[in-house]
Amino acid sequence: MVVKKKTTAKVEAVVLDEEKLHMLIVSLSVDGGEDGVWQVAQTLQSCLELSEPVQQIQLVKKARSQLEALSEEKPDGALLQACLHALSLVYTSLQAKNLALRRAIASTLSSGPAWLQEQTLSNLSACLSDCLSNPTSELYPHVVDTVAACLDGFPLGERCINKLLPEVLQFLDKGLSEYLHQNSGLTGRHIAQAQLMQSCLAAVKTSVVVIQRSQQTISAGLWAERSRCELEDTLSGLLGRYTHILTDEEFVQSVQSTAAMAVVLLIRSVMGCGDGVAAVVCSLLRSSPLGLDSAPQWLKRQCEGLCTSGRPPGVSLYLCHGALAMLNWKGALPGPQWEQLLLLVPNTLLDLDASIKESSTAMVVARVLTLWSSAALDCLQAGGQPCPPRLQQSLSGGSELQRHLLEHIYSHWEHPLDGVRHQTRSLFRNLLLLNQHTSPSVYDPTEDPYVTGLTRSLLGLEWHMRGKYGSLGCLVELYGAGHLLDIQPQLPSCLLGLMDDQTLAPYASDLLERLFVSHKAQLASEAGAADETATRDWMERWHQTWVTPLLQVLCRARLDQTTYILDYFLPKLLRCSPSSLAHMVWALQNTTPLCSTGPSGSRGALGALMTCLRAARAQGVVPSSKGGLWGGLVPLSLLQQALVHKHDQVRMDALGLVCESHRSTEAVTSQEMDLIRHFLLPNLNSQAPGVRQQTVSLLRKLLCRMKDSTLLLQKRLVQEREQEQREGDQRTLHLYKEFLRWLCEKLLEVLLPGSSFSKCLMSLHLLCLLGELFTFSTGPDVFALGEAVTSAHAQNVLYCIASNFLEVKQLTSTLLRQLPPSAVGLQVQERTRGVLQAALDLSTSTKPFDSVTAAHLLNLLLHQSDLQPNLGPALLHCAQERGLEFRPPSSSPATQPSEAVTLELNALAVVQFLLHRLQSEVARSKSSLLQAAASYPLYGRVHCITAVLQHLHTESLSQTEQWRCVVSELVAVCYSMSDVVSPVVQSSSPEGLIPMDTGSEASAGLQRILQEIQPRDTNDFFTSARELDTHCVDDRTQTTHTPSANTGAEGYRVTAQMVLVCCWRSMKEVAMLLGQLCQSMPLRCAADTHSGLITEEQVEGVGLYFRQQLLQSRHRGAFELAYVGFVRLTDMLCRSGSPALQQLPARWLSEVLEEVKSSDPSSKLCATRRSAGIPFYIQALLSSEPKSSSCCLLKMTMRELIALAVPSANRTTDSSTVPQVHALNILRALYRDTRLGENVIPFVSDGMQAAVLGFTSPVWAVRNSSTLLFSTLITRIFGVKKGKDEHSKKNRMTGREFFTRFPALYPFLLNQLEEAAATVESDSGQVKLHPSLFLLLLVLSRLYPSPMDGSSSPLGLAPFMPFIIRCGRSAVYRTREMAARALVPFVLVTQVPSTVHALLQELPAQPGPEIQHNHLHGTLLQVLFLLRSYQTDSHRPLPAGSGITEGLCRRMWLASRQNRCEVTRGAFLDVLLCLCGPKISLLDDSEVGALRQEALSTLMASELVTSDSSSSTLGLGGTQYLLSLARVALSAGVDIPELWGGPRPASRLLWCLLQHPQYEVRELALEGVMRRLQEDEEEEEEEEEKRRPEWLDEPTLSILTGLALHETHPQCLAKVLMVLRVLSFRRALEWRDGAKILSQEEALLRLLALAQDSALSVELHCAALTLVSQLVVQLVNSNPQGVSAVACLPEWASLVCSSCGEEQPVEVKLAAAEVLVGCTAPVLTSPHLPLGMSTSLSLWRSLFMLLQDEDQDVRDSASDFISNVPAPLLSTDVTGAFVCPPVALDAGAGLLCRLLEPWGQTAAGVLALTEWLLGDKEAGEEAAEDDAPGLDEEDVLFEKGDLNLWAEPVQWVKLLHGHIGALVPPAEQTGDPGIARPDQVRRIGALATRARAQAHSSQRALDALPALPQFSSPIEHARLVLRHQRATLSLDVLERLR
Repeated sequence: MVVKKKTTAKVEAVVLDEEKLHMLIVSLSVDGGEDGVWQVAQTLQSCLELSEPVQQIQLVKKARSQLEALSEEKPDGALLQACLHALSLVYTSLQAKNLALRRAIASTLSSGPAWLQEQTLSNLSACLSDCLSNPTSELYPHVVDTVAACLDGFPLGERCINKLLPEVLQFLDKGLSEYLHQNSGLTGRHIAQAQLMQSCLAAVKTSVVVIQRSQQTISAGLWAERSRCELEDTLSGLLGRYTHILTDEEFVQSVQSTAAMAVVLLIRSVMGCGDGVAAVVCSLLRSSPLGLDSAPQWLKRQCEGLCTSGRPPGVSLYLCHGALAMLNWKGALPGPQWEQLLLLVPNTLLDLDASIKESSTAMVVARVLTLWSSAALDCLQAGGQPCPPRLQQSLSGGSELQRHLLEHIYSHWEHPLDGVRHQTRSLFRNLLLLNQHTSPSVYDPTEDPYVTGLTRSLLGLEWHMRGKYGSLGCLVELYGAGHLLDIQPQLPSCLLGLMDDQTLAPYASDLLERLFVSHKAQLASEAGAADETATRDWMERWHQTWVTPLLQVLCRARLDQTTYILDYFLPKLLRCSPSSLAHMVWALQNTTPLCSTGPSGSRGALGALMTCLRAARAQGVVPSSKGGLWGGLVPLSLLQQALVHKHDQVRMDALGLVCESHRSTEAVTSQEMDLIRHFLLPNLNSQAPGVRQQTVSLLRKLLCRMKDSTLLLQKRLVQEREQEQREGDQRTLHLYKEFLRWLCEKLLEVLLPGSSFSKCLMSLHLLCLLGELFTFSTGPDVFALGEAVTSAHAQNVLYCIASNFLEVKQLTSTLLRQLPPSAVGLQVQERTRGVLQAALDLSTSTKPFDSVTAAHLLNLLLHQSDLQPNLGPALLHCAQERGLEFRPPSSSPATQPSEAVTLELNALAVVQFLLHRLQSEVARSKSSLLQAAASYPLYGRVHCITAVLQHLHTESLSQTEQWRCVVSELVAVCYSMSDVVSPVVQSSSPEGLIPMDTGSEASAGLQRILQEIQPRDTNDFFTSARELDTHCVDDRTQTTHTPSANTGAEGYRVTAQMVLVCCWRSMKEVAMLLGQLCQSMPLRCAADTHSGLITEEQVEGVGLYFRQQLLQSRHRGAFELAYVGFVRLTDMLCRSGSPALQQLPARWLSEVLEEVKSSDPSSKLCATRRSAGIPFYIQALLSSEPKSSSCCLLKMTMRELIALAVPSANRTTDSSTVPQVHALNILRALYRDTRLGENVIPFVSDGMQAAVLGFTSPVWAVRNSSTLLFSTLITRIFGVKKGKDEHSKKNRMTGREFFTRFPALYPFLLNQLEEAAATVESDSGQVKLHPSLFLLLLVLSRLYPSPMDGSSSPLGLAPFMPFIIRCGRSAVYRTREMAARALVPFVLVTQVPSTVHALLQELPAQPGPEIQHNHLHGTLLQVLFLLRSYQTDSHRPLPAGSGITEGLCRRMWLASRQNRCEVTRGAFLDVLLCLCGPKISLLDDSEVGALRQEALSTLMASELVTSDSSSSTLGLGGTQYLLSLARVALSAGVDIPELWGGPRPASRLLWCLLQHPQYEVRELALEGVMRRLQEDEEEEEEEEEKRRPEWLDEPTLSILTGLALHETHPQCLAKVLMVLRVLSFRRALEWRDGAKILSQEEALLRLLALAQDSALSVELHCAALTLVSQLVVQLVNSNPQGVSAVACLPEWASLVCSSCGEEQPVEVKLAAAEVLVGCTAPVLTSPHLPLGMSTSLSLWRSLFMLLQDEDQDVRDSASDFISNVPAPLLSTDVTGAFVCPPVALDAGAGLLCRLLEPWGQTAAGVLALTEWLLGDKEAGEEAAEDDAPGLDEEDVLFEKGDLNLWAEPVQWVKLLHGHIGALVPPAEQTGDPGIARPDQVRRIGALATRARAQAHSSQRALDALPALPQFSSPIEHARLVLRHQRATLSLDVLERLR
C-alpha cells in the first residue's frame, strides 16, 4: 500500500496598503476595558501587525471563539463596529491565493451571535459595495473573485450578494463589457490573451452562480414596478454580453460554453419553469424567432439577436449544452414543449456533427450527447406519471433516433481523441439503459431481438476497431458474460490472440476483465450456496474457459506476442481469483517437461511458470519467502535455470519473481541474494535496451526493499530484547553488507578499457542506483560502500567519459559525483590540471564527439569545486603554458565564498577562457577557414560554453556586471562565427562545395569559389540549368599544404567533408548557444537596469539572426539545429513580461508569409530542398502559441497557405509557381508537427484538395511537393502504419468515419473521380492517364464499409462504385489493379455475391473480334479482389444459387487456348483458384466439385502439361499466366490432391511443374512442396508419427535429387536443397544422377563442391551448407570410427569455419550456427574424435566466435549447442536447458578443456588454446606496424573506431585463461605437467618468444601515447592494453607448462 503524502495548501499573509492598515490598527487601538469586545479588538490588532500567515489564521480563529462568547449586554458599539469593519475589509481585500485565511474570516463572521448578524451583514455589504463601485480594470478579477467567494459556502456572503444584487449585476455587466473591449486589442499577445480568457471565464461563471442563487430576488424585482426597468436593463445588458461571447469565435470554447449556460439560466430566471421556457430555447436552437412570443419584449429583442442566420454553428452546440445543464430534467416533463425540446437537442447535435471540423468541438458534441442521454434517462426514471407515448417510442431500441445515435457512435468510436471515444462508450451504455426502460417487461437479453441483433453485429465486426471493445463491455455489464459466451464460445481465445498488438492490448484486457469477473459472478450465483464439490466444479469450468487458453498462449506464442498479457491481463486475472495460481502451477508442471521450450521463439512451460509466479508475487498472491522460496511453489534449481535462460523475457520474469514483492519492507533472503549473484554477471552485457531497462528497474526494487528492510531491522535492533532475534537481525544486516560490497566490486571490475557499450551502461546504471540508495560513504555507515571503491576503480570510471555514447558519458558524470573524492583524486592539483588540459585539447578536436567529452570533463571539474575551491589557478597555468594572456575572475577576499558562488566563479572563469580562445580562433579563421577546419574547428569551444551555461543557476548570479559583458561578447562572437561559415551552408549545394586550401593563397582561393557560387544562389531551377565556372578551380586537385621551414606550423590535410562539417556544426552550436542565452539568462528591461543580463534589443537581434539562417541556409544539418535554438527563443518570447517581445512572433510570421507570397525565381528563399528552413521557421513561430488559446495565428497561416497551394487558372507563371511550392512544403511540415496536434485537423480536407489538384500542375516541382504533402496527409488521416500489410484494415477507416470527419472531401473526391473515370476508356488503344487518378484510388482503397453503416446516410459510398468500376477499363495495368482494390471497400459483404454475378455477366460467353482485353482484365481483377475480401471477412460460404459457378463455367474459354491474351487467362485462373484452391471453399461441395473438374481438364490441356511449338513463344504476361497455371496445378498436385481427383493426376502435375523450362514455375513448385512438407511436419508433431505423403513418390524423389545436381538457377537450386534437407530428416535419400545411383560419399563430394562455389548467393550457400552438414552427421552416426577415412570432411570443416567469419552475412552465420548445434553430439563432443584434433578444435573455435557475434540472433542460435551436449559431460551448474550466450560461452570453454583428457590430447590441446589466447599472428603483426601512426595518414572524420557493441575480447581472454589455468595448475601444485615430447617443447619456446615480443611492443606503444590517452585516443589505448594482456596471460600459461 502506498501512502500519499499530505499536501498542505500554500498560505499567504494579508497584504493591505499602508494607509488602510494604519487606519484599521488605530480604530482597534482603544485603551482600557477588559470586556469581550476589547479582547476581540486586541486579537485582531495583533493579527494585522503580524506578517506570518499561519499565525494570522490562528488569531482569526481565536477572534471567532471570542466573538461567539460575546453577550448582548453593554457591548462597546463603536469598537465592535470597528472589529466587524476590520474583518469585512480584510475579507474583501484578500487575493484568491489567500484561500485559507479567507475561509477563516468567513467562518468568524458567520459564527457571531444572532443579535450581531444584521450589523455584520451591513458592514460586509458596505465593504463589498465599496469594491463594486468604480474599480479600475486591474481590480476586476479580484472583485469577481470576492463575489464568487461570498457565494462559496458562506451564507452571510450570499445574503450580502442578494442585498446588493443590482450593484453586483451591474458590476458584472460592466466588467464583461471591459473584457470584450480589451480582447480586441491583444492580437498576437498570447499570454495576455490567455489571461484575459481566464478572467472572462471567471466573470461569466460568477454571473451564473449569482443568478442561480438569486432567483427569488430577480423574480421579485421584475414584478416590482419601481425597480423593474433598472433590473431589466442590467439583465438585458448581461444577455447582450453573453450573446457577443457566443457569436465571437475569438473566445475559447470554455468561455462560450459557460456563456450559453448563462443565457439559458437567465431565460429560466425571467420566465420561470413553464412551457414558455422550453419554447424560447427551442426557438434559439432552431435559430428561428417564431417561438419567442411568450417572452417579455426586452428578452425577445435580445434573443432575436441570437437567431440570425449567419451565426457560427457552435452557438447551437453550446445552447444545447446550456439547456441540458441549466434546466431541470428530473421528474415528469412540465409540458409538450419540453418533450419537443428533449427530442430537438439530439437532432440538432447530429446535424452539427456532420459539419464540424475541429476535434475539440467534436469532443463537446460527444459530451453533450452523453449529457442528453443522461437527461432522457432521468425523464424515463421519473416515478408517478407514465412516460408520454411519443417520447417512449422515440427513445426505444430500433427507433429512428436510436439508429442515428448508433451511427454517430460507430463514426466516432475510433476518433483520435480519447475523450470522444470515452463519451461514445457512455452514450452507448445509456442507449442500452433507455432501451431497458422503454421495454421493462423484457428481462432476458435473448428475448430482446434488438439486444441480440446488436450483440451479433458487434461480435461480427473487425477486432481492430477499438470502439467495439467498450460497447461489448457495456453489454457484459448490463447482461452478463454468459450472454456473449453463448453467442461466441471462442471469445476468450480470440481476445487473447489480440494481446500481441500494443494498440489493442489495453482494450482487449479491459474487456477480458469484465468478462471473466462477470462470468465468475454468474457461475457462483447459479451454483448458489452449494457444497465444496459443486464449487470445485464451477471453478473448474471457469478455469477451462479463462485459464487454460491463457496457459496455451503463454507456452506456445512468441515472446513479443505475450508481453502485454503479462502487463495487462495476468495481474487482473490473479486479482479476480488468487486461488487460480495453484491451478496454473499444477497445470504447467504436469503438461510438458519444464526445461524444454515450446515452438521457436516461445517461452515454453518454464517461461510460462515464471511469468505466472512473477505476476502473482507482484500482486501479493504468492506467500512470503519465510517458508522456503515462495511457499515451496518452485524449486531453486528451476529458478536458476530461468535466470540464465536463452530468452530475455524468461530471464526478466524470473528476476521479477526474485525482486518484486508486495511488501516494501520484506527482508531479502540469502537465497535471493545467491540468485542475484547467479544472474548478474551473465546478464550485464545485454544488447536489448528494453531488457537493460527492465533489469535496472527490477534491481532497483530489490535494493529499495533492502534499504527499507535495513531501516526496519535497525529499528528492531534498538527495541528488541530477545538475544536470538537480535542475532538473526544482525546476521541479516551482515549478509546485506557482504552482498552490497560484492555487487559494488563486481560492477566496478567490469569497467575496463574495451568493455562493451551495453555492459558499461548497465554497470554505470546500477552503480548510480547504489550511490542514490546507499551512498559511497567511507565513514561509520552501516554498509560503508565507499571502502570497496579503490583508486583504480575510480580512474576506470573517469575514463568512461571518453565513451562514444552520450548516455555512458552522462551516467559517468553522475557516478563520479557520488564516488568518494579521495578515490577520484581530483583534489590533487596535478591531476586537475591534467584533466583540464585534456578537456581544453579535446574542445578543438576535429572529431565532433570529442567536444562532448570535453564538455563533460569541464562540468565534472566545476562540480568538484568543494575539493578544488578555485579553477582559476589551473586555467591560469594552462594559459601560461601556451603563452596566453588570461586573468581569472575573483571574489571579494574579505568573505569566504559559498559553494554556489564558487561554482559561479569557476563557471565564469571557464567561459571567459573559452571565449577568449574562441575570439582569437574566429579571427584566424577569417583568413583561412580551411586551416580552422583542420586544426581548431570552432564548434567544440561553443559546445563547451553552452554545456557550462546549462548547469548554471542564472537566476541568482552575483557577478552581474561580468556576466553582462560575457553575454554581449558571446552574442557578438556568435555573429562573427556565423559570418565566417554561413557562405558554405547557404550555398546552393553545400555538400558539393570543395574549397581545398593550396599554398599561401588559401584565403583568396576560398573567396573566389564563394564569389562564384553566390550570384547563382537563386531559385532559377524553374527556368534554366546551372553551370559552375571552372576558370579559378585549376589548383584544387592538390590537397596538401606544405608549411615553410621557419613557421613551425603543423602540416594538415582538409577534405570537403571536414570543411562542411566544421561549418554546419558551427552553425548548430551557435544556434544552441544563442537559444540557451535567450532562454536561461534573465531579461533586462529598460526600466530596471539593476537586474537581468540580456537586453530586449539583444533578444530581438538574435531573432533576426535566426530568421536569416532559417530562411537562407541550404544545409539540412544547419537549419534543423537553428530551428532548435529558435524554438527556445520563441518559447521565451511568449513567456517574457515585455509586450514588445510578446508581439514579435506574430509580426515575424506575417512578414515571412508576405515574403513567401511575393517570392519568385530571383528570391533568396530556397525553393528546392523542400523549402529548406522556411517550414521550420514557421513551425517554430506557430508552436509558440499556447494550446489553450484560440490559435488565431495557426488558423490565419493555414488559410493563407492553402489559398497559395490550391492552383488557380490566373496563376500559372513562374512568379506564382514558387509561392505554391513553398506553400505545399510548409503545409506538409505543419501537418506532420505533432505539437500542433488536433488543431490542424480542420484544415486536412483543404490540404488534401490542394495535394490532389497539385498533381495537375505542368511544373515538376509542384507535383513533387504535392506528392510529399499527400503522403503526409495519408499518415495524418489514417495514422502511422500499424501492420506490415499496407492494405490491412488496421491502416484503414470506414467510409462513414472518414466522410464524417472530413465531409468536404465527399463531393470533391466524387467529382474528381468522375472526371478521372471519363478519361480511362481504352477502346482507342491510347493510354490516357489522368494525373490524380492514382491518388484518388489510393485514398478510396484505404476505406471500407462497416456492417453497422445505415443505408440512409447522405454520405453513402454507393455513388463512387460505377466510377471505380469504370476505372477498371484503363489501359494502364497498375490503374486496373488499384481500381479493383478500391472497389472492395465500397461493396458491403452482403452485396458481394450479387456484385460478382453482375461483373461476370459483363464478360463475353465466347470469343469474338470486338473483345477489349483491358476491360476483361479489369473486370476479372475486381471479381478476384471481391471474392478474396469475402473469403477474409464473411467466414461463411456464398449463398446457394448465386449464379457464380454457372457464370464461370460458361466462360471457361477465357482460361483455354481460345483466349489469346495471357494476362486475362492468368486472371481467370486466379479467380478459379480463389474458389477451388481452399480446403473449405466458398461454394457448396457439388458446385466446387464441378468447377474443379472443369479447371482440371483446362489444366491438362494447357501449356504446362502438353507442350507444342506455340507454347514456347508466350507473349506479354506469359510468365504471369504460367505462374497462375502453376498455382492451380500446385493446389491439385500438392496442397489438396484428394479433392481434385486423387494421386495419379497429382503426381503427373508435380512432375511437369518440377521439370518445366521456366525457372519461375520450378521455383513456385518447390516453394509449394516445401510449404506442404512443413505443414505435414507440424501435423506429425501433434500425431507423433512420421509417414511419407502419398503425392511424394519415388519418381518425384528422383527428379528432386537430379535437380540438386543439375539445376542451374541459384534460387531454384537453393529451394531444392532445402526440400531435400527436410526429406533427409525423415529417411536416408537415394541419390540419382539420371540412371546412375550415387553413393553417400559421392553425393557428399558433389554437394560440397556446390557449397564451396555458391558464396555469391547467400540463400544457396546456406541451403548447401545445411544439407551437406546433415549428410555428414548421418555419415558420422553410421560409422563414428571409420568416418576419418572420408577425404572430404576436412574441407567440410573448413567451409563451416569460413562461414562463421565476422564479415559473413547474418543468414550465413545463422546457418553455420545451426550446423554446429546439429553436430555437437556426433562430432564436437564425441569421445571418438571422428574428425581429428585439429579439425575439431577449429570447429569449436568457430562456435566460440559465433557465441561472441555482434548479432543477437546468431549468438542465441549458437547457444543452443548446450542442449545437445550429452548430460554426463555437463558441469553441475549448467543443465541441458537453453541458456543465454555468456553462460553457453563459459560452459563451452570449460567443456572443451574437460574433453581434452578423454581424447588423450591434453598437451596438444593446451598449446592450441594458448595460441588462441595469444591471438592471431597476422593480426598481431599488422597491429605492431600500426603502433606509430604517421602524419600522412588519412584522417577519417567520422571514424569512431570499432564500435564494440557486444563482443569483449578482454573478458574472453580472461575466461579462456581461467579454464586453461584449471587444466594446467601452477608448477608448485603439481610435479610434472605431462609434456615431454621434443616437438611440443620447441613449440612452447616459439610461443614464449612471440608472446614476449608482443608484450614488449605493446608496452612500448602504450608509453608512446600522449598524456591521458584514455581521453585523447581511447580506441588505440584499449587495443594496446588488450594485446599486452594477451601476451602476459599467454606467458603465464607457458611458464606453467615449462
